[in-house]
Amino acid sequence: MFIQDDNTYNDIREKSLMQWLSELEQHEDIAVRGGVKLCREYVQYLHEKAKKLEEECELKNQYLKKMAKKQ
Repeated sequence: MFIQDDNTYNDIREKSLMQWLSELEQHEDIAVRGGVKLCREYVQYLHEKAKKLEEECELKNQYLKKMAKKQ
């Protein structure tokens, strides 16, 4: 009944980004290497933020379903 989302494209895109960042870690410029760390931290922050928003959305949906049943 429930269809699982196809995240193939997003997975490939994320792996590509991480591979690119791994290559940039070997760069001779320290500013580039520092930017790699910053970028990884920001990507992690965005993943956590998206998960939190999905949980909030699910909670709101559950509440609205309960309210609809009461009416």
